[in-house]
Amino acid sequence: MALLAGSVAQVDHVRWTDERPELRRPLLVLAFEGWNDAGDAATTTAAHLVERFDGAPFAEIDAEPFYDFSSTRPVIRLDAEMQRVIDWPRNEFAVVTIPDADRDVVILTGIEPQLRWRTFSEQIVTVARDLGIELVVTLGALIADVVHSRPITVYGTSHDPALCETLNLEPSSYEGPTGIVGVVHQACADAGLASMSLWGTVPSYVPHAPSPKAALALIERLGDILKVPMTNNDLLELVTDYEQQIDALVSDDDETRAYVAQLEEQYDASMRPESTAVLIEELEEFLREQD
Repeated sequence: MALLAGSVAQVDHVRWTDERPELRRPLLVLAFEGWNDAGDAATTTAAHLVERFDGAPFAEIDAEPFYDFSSTRPVIRLDAEMQRVIDWPRNEFAVVTIPDADRDVVILTGIEPQLRWRTFSEQIVTVARDLGIELVVTLGALIADVVHSRPITVYGTSHDPALCETLNLEPSSYEGPTGIVGVVHQACADAGLASMSLWGTVPSYVPHAPSPKAALALIERLGDILKVPMTNNDLLELVTDYEQQIDALVSDDDETRAYVAQLEEQYDASMRPESTAVLIEELEEFLREQD
């Protein structure tokens, strides 16, 4: 069982459900439901990639040590033989092979845990080391003063100056409350693993509506990192439906309609929703307000 520097306990809460995959210069992408996932954009991105590229699950993190089941409850269902099955909170690793990409992608999709965040993060780092992961990418989304009828802004941050220069990222200077992705990044830094965050933006006037538009923007930004085009017609259709539904909602409220028109004017004047500096300030404020 592997031990990380500074650990006082064994870290072995990963269950391998299949053989360890043979990978080419692998990238690890993480997306968690909850605090970091406005508009479900991050988890929609991960789920879409697994489905589109026939992701093959090979490992999962045991839920027992990391969840308060009175808060995140397991679900009972009936299977095809009408037998009762309990579905526990799941954090599952899958590998996808993207055509024309010169590296493989491992995707961890799950739910932000309530307990033992450092130990949970050590599980991820242990798997990453085992698989020879070269870069860890966390996905997130935040509520911001952006408009649904214009392109979505995605920006990236990293603690690694070399990554910031190579991938055109912003240095991370955030101070304040954090989610599991912040703890994962610290665990990666302690283990010498390169890591970065990608954040999509969701309009503040529809904060709870699932945003396929933000998910598509995150996917396209991942495509930039992998150096392959990642646009998908299925998601484009969902984006069109999303925009039409929000248009209808906005048209029914005079105050919201005026606010959206103001945001559109700001975007059209500057050719971008906001400056990167302002978006980073909004991200920091969003994280603080979640505490």
